[in-house]
Amino acid sequence: MTTTPSTTPSADRELKSAHAAMWALGDYPAIAAEITLPLAPVLVDACRVGSGQRVLDVAAGTGNAALEAARRGAVATASDLTPRLLDSGREHAADAVRWVEADAEDLPFDDGEFDVVMSAIGVMFAPHHDRSSAELVRVCRPGGTIGVLSWTPAGFVGQMFAALKPYAAPPPPGASPAPLWGDPAHVAALFGDRVRLGEAQERSLRVDRFDGPAAFREYFKANYGPTIAVYRRIGDDPEAVAALDAALDELYLRNVAADGSTDWGYLVWTGTRV
Repeated sequence: MTTTPSTTPSADRELKSAHAAMWALGDYPAIAAEITLPLAPVLVDACRVGSGQRVLDVAAGTGNAALEAARRGAVATASDLTPRLLDSGREHAADAVRWVEADAEDLPFDDGEFDVVMSAIGVMFAPHHDRSSAELVRVCRPGGTIGVLSWTPAGFVGQMFAALKPYAAPPPPGASPAPLWGDPAHVAALFGDRVRLGEAQERSLRVDRFDGPAAFREYFKANYGPTIAVYRRIGDDPEAVAALDAALDELYLRNVAADGSTDWGYLVWTGTRV
């Protein structure tokens, strides 16, 4: 399990403010609608969400998973650190779920408030994995379900983050790489004996919207906050920009199938709160 060094309140606020600003860059709602939407029912199915259950979607973004839970009759709450993403979800479905601005590492909910606590490619990006995992456990009732769906380290998105890493800002002290949430051993170690394993299964999302490496690269340069942030950081270095362009093109070509699609690997992990 990751051990997080102490940080001052002001430093932590600055870090969280920077994270919220990064995810507000570009147009993540477009990605949520055009690419990752099929992940929501996968996670909701894995958590066996049913009518009347109190469900929390942590780091929900635009609330795809919370909305899917609500369609199945759950009383759903979507929480996220980035107001712009919540506003996008609220704009399309204001009354379907409760929308709450919240830090995954310091959730403003009572102990045991929810029957199901889940996160689809969201909580993985909270920098301190021990804090966020502890919060998922805390707000879930004993006997309730915890479910996370995360990109795997070796999958397409994990490879993309590896390509971005040489050009990105150094991670803050105590932060862990987001794709570790896609490693079953890492997730099991985070929850320890507080959660009894239910399922840990690697799957893939088939993506066929790009007609070549340039289309993929430019889409993520325009819409995905982490990619935009890295390109802004190296914007005054044409050689670095060209090298990163080439790395993203190579990533796409390395993974593309004969029909032009790519498979983006993810882990579905569920367990029962002890």
